[in-house]
Amino acid sequence: MTLEIPETALQWQKKAREIADQYVRPLAQKYDRLQEYNHEATKIVAQEGLLGVFVPDEYGGENSSVLGLCLVVEELAKADSGYGVAFAVNALGSFPLIVGGTEEQKKKYLPKIARGEMLTAFCLSEKFAGSDAGGLRCRAEKDGDAWTIKGEKKWTTNGGVADLYTVFAVTDPTSKSRRISAFLVEKGWDGFTIGKTEDKMGIRCVPVVETHFDGVKVPEENLLGGKPGLGFKHSMMTLDLARPGVAAQAVGAAQGALDLALVYANRRRQFGATIASFQMVQQLLADMAMQTEAARWLVYASAAAADRGESNLTKRAAMAKCFATDTAVKVATDAVQVFGGYGFMEDYPIAKYYRDAKILQIYEGTNQIQRLVIARNLIKEAGQLAHLEAFIPGEWQELYGASDMEVPADAVKESEQARA
Repeated sequence: MTLEIPETALQWQKKAREIADQYVRPLAQKYDRLQEYNHEATKIVAQEGLLGVFVPDEYGGENSSVLGLCLVVEELAKADSGYGVAFAVNALGSFPLIVGGTEEQKKKYLPKIARGEMLTAFCLSEKFAGSDAGGLRCRAEKDGDAWTIKGEKKWTTNGGVADLYTVFAVTDPTSKSRRISAFLVEKGWDGFTIGKTEDKMGIRCVPVVETHFDGVKVPEENLLGGKPGLGFKHSMMTLDLARPGVAAQAVGAAQGALDLALVYANRRRQFGATIASFQMVQQLLADMAMQTEAARWLVYASAAAADRGESNLTKRAAMAKCFATDTAVKVATDAVQVFGGYGFMEDYPIAKYYRDAKILQIYEGTNQIQRLVIARNLIKEAGQLAHLEAFIPGEWQELYGASDMEVPADAVKESEQARA
C-alpha cells in the first residue's frame, strides 16, 4: 500500500498544534482538577473549522478525511489526552449519520456539526451491554408517526455538553440480524435527561454520564437511515471509522508523555550528571520512542485504509486501536518512572498522562475484543495462504486395521490428508 498525507491534512495538523499549545495544554490541569469541560478550546476549535475535518465537503465540512481527523486528534491529545477525547467523540457521534443517514438527515445536521453549532455523542453501551453490543435492553416502539424510546444508556461521553445524540435501541426483539435501530435525539427533548455523572480516574475534563430516555418521542424523520433494523450495522461501521481516532488519541498521549520525559531527563541531575546520560534511562527513552513511532504509522495506515474504503478495514482499525493504546499505557508508565517520585505527584504533569492512558485500552472495544477481531479476520484470510500447505510436512499414522471407533475421527482425517 502507499501512504501519502495530503497537504490539507498537514495544514489541519499545524492548526491543531497551535490551538493545543495556546488553549489546551495551559488549561489541562485546571479542568482535570475541576472535572469541567474546556469550552474555551472548543470555541476556538469550532471557529477554526477543525470540527469539519471529518464531515464531507457537500455538507459544509472540509475534506471528510479520517487521516486528517487522526492528525488533529493526535495534536490535541499530545497536549491533553482528555481533551483529545472531548474532540474525537464528536466524530464518533457523527459517523453513524455520515455512513447511514438519509440525505435529509445529513443536510439538517452535518452543516451544524461542521460549524461547531452542534456537538455530538454516541449512545450505545448500557449497564449490562458493553462488549456485547447486541445485548441492548433500551427499547424503541413505533407510536403513530413517531417512535418512543424507553431505557437508559451508560458511558455516554460528551453527555450534557452534546446537542445531538445517536441512540441505539431495540426495535424488533424477535430478530437476530435486524434487532436494533438508531435514532437522532436532540438535547432538551421531553423525557431525555442526564443521569449520573461519572467520577473518573482519568479524562476528567470530558463528561461521561448516564443518559435516560423516559418515553422520549422521536419523529419518524429522525430514525437513522429512514428504516428500522439497521442499527447494529451502523454501529459496527461507525466503530471501524472511529477506532483509528481512538488510536490517534493514544499516539498523542504517548508522544506527550515521551516529550515531557525527555525534557525532565535532561534537567534532572543525580550523581553529578543529568539522568539522560544514564544508560538505563536512555533505554527507557529509546523504547518509548520506538513504540510511539510504530504506533503512529500503524494508525496512519488504518486511517488511510478507512479513507480508501478498503475491505479489510475492520482488522486494520482493530490492530491500530489495540497496539496504539497498549503503547500509550506502556509509554506513560515508563514516563512516570523517568520522573521518579515526582512522577507520582499530581502537581507534576506526567501523573495525568498515566491516569488518562488506561481508558484507551477499554472504551470503543476493549483490547481483548480487538484481539479477537484481529484473530478472527486472520483466520478468515488464511485461505489465501493455501499455497503454503505444500511446504509444511504432514504425518501419516498407520492404523493396521483399527476401526474408526478406536481412533478419533479428526486424527483419521488428518492422517489421510497427509498421506494424500
